[in-house]
Amino acid sequence: MSTVKYTPRLADKYTQEVIPALSKKFGYKSVMQTPKLEKICINRGVNGAVNDKKLVDIAIDELTTITGQKAVPTLSKKDISNFKLRKGMPIGARVTLRGEKMFEFLDRLVSVALPRVRDFKGVSDKAFDGRGNYTLGVTEQIIFPEIDIDKVNKITGLDITFVTTAQTNEEAYELLKELGMPFKNIKKDNN
Repeated sequence: MSTVKYTPRLADKYTQEVIPALSKKFGYKSVMQTPKLEKICINRGVNGAVNDKKLVDIAIDELTTITGQKAVPTLSKKDISNFKLRKGMPIGARVTLRGEKMFEFLDRLVSVALPRVRDFKGVSDKAFDGRGNYTLGVTEQIIFPEIDIDKVNKITGLDITFVTTAQTNEEAYELLKELGMPFKNIKKDNN
């Protein structure tokens, strides 16, 4: 009895379509030169976590539901008396996705979640950091179909960071565009 190895749709697309397209555009001589998506980090700060510890647990449960991987609490790094904050207090939740779960999450984000955003015209192409990473802010967690709207007591946002091996913003932009990221503005070539 042979078992069939499952590979996410976007992982196949990366090897069969994205690598050749990027190699052609940037003139890579080796497959290893082609930038790839290393990980996706999802981070969520919880407003009011100092007063109500259950809010952090709710945020962890929601992130776990959205990503399919257990989220962990983020802890404060220092004391801030004005906010009644002590070092080591849980103030948010985060999860880092790699491999199959990363490609599955990206696929669901691009094909299901982002189109559910009200008046969606594409994501900004201005959120690159200069080292090939891209951060996308989502204002409502309810765009993900995994979240049951009836159980949500507070609508909050989350930050999604795509960490790539690209050296420049242009390489990262092309990589994410080839993977299906719906960017608003189409950059003009310098020709």
